[in-house]
Amino acid sequence: MLMKHFSDRLLEASNQKRGPVCIGIDPVYDRLPKSIRQSHDGGEPDTIAHRINAIDQFVRSVLNIVAPHVPCVKFQSACFERYQWPGVQVYRRLIDYAKQLGLMVIADVKRGDIGATSNHYTAGCLADCRDQDLGSLDGPDALTVSAYMGIDAIEPFLEHAAQNGKGVFALVRTSNPGGDDIQRLRLEDGRTVAEMMAELIHNTGSTNSYVGRNGYSLLGAVVGATKSQEVVKLRQIMKQQVFLVPGFGAQGGRAEQLRSFFNDDGFGALVSASRSVLYAFDDQVPDWQPAIQQAVIDMKEQVNAVLAKNYHINSNGLKTKQPVKNRRGT
Repeated sequence: MLMKHFSDRLLEASNQKRGPVCIGIDPVYDRLPKSIRQSHDGGEPDTIAHRINAIDQFVRSVLNIVAPHVPCVKFQSACFERYQWPGVQVYRRLIDYAKQLGLMVIADVKRGDIGATSNHYTAGCLADCRDQDLGSLDGPDALTVSAYMGIDAIEPFLEHAAQNGKGVFALVRTSNPGGDDIQRLRLEDGRTVAEMMAELIHNTGSTNSYVGRNGYSLLGAVVGATKSQEVVKLRQIMKQQVFLVPGFGAQGGRAEQLRSFFNDDGFGALVSASRSVLYAFDDQVPDWQPAIQQAVIDMKEQVNAVLAKNYHINSNGLKTKQPVKNRRGT
């Protein structure tokens, strides 16, 4: 039996938590609270086991803090992979733990390769684990991919997502300054490289089997919060894509820039912040959890304040101006 469509689940979760926001889980050992680092020290030399155990404790605490407030978290796999197999094991267990808390999970892995290799990446990065030896662990609800090798590089991810109620976010306009060197280049027909990629993503994602009942595709797009000058054109091209919007907060993305990332129905974007939330605490204060909780609340209020200027807000979340389903096939 197929699960409910990914975009439908995401929109429902955003309404339930009253805010289309996502918290990035990008743990860096040296920035963890001093109390956690010291509790796993034990007077022993610094080891991978020491570091990953501290990260595990910190992330579980963060997930417990943010779960009542946000619909989704985004795990940066590199922060765990650097610790080899112990890190990957903790990464998969933390994803499963986040799912148990009712959070939707995006794995930020940015995979994409020739079809045979992407098949392996799909099994390792997106699929649930149901193995007699390894046990049963839920995988992420979605993951980030790169289609800059071509659409065939992400087709295995899309096929798995369509069959299992999951989603895919393809890189279109990234938040890093170096992305300008490629993504802003003009083609002979006048489009930028990013606009060309946006058209590929829209055309691929508009397949009927990929579109949910709310009119959004399981194939979304990564569009950085720092690229607000270009997002109007990208949104015109990709009306059926949910935008994953990293770069809010520490990377320079500001709330007043967010309006254009959303569709005319008040949906269509998921705003993500990582460092500005994870490390909101003062390390000199032993009780660090309240600072993270307040940072989450503040972020959600900032995003909702932007939306409230354009859409009616009621007790159930956003009240759309027009039914989203009327946009199917646009």
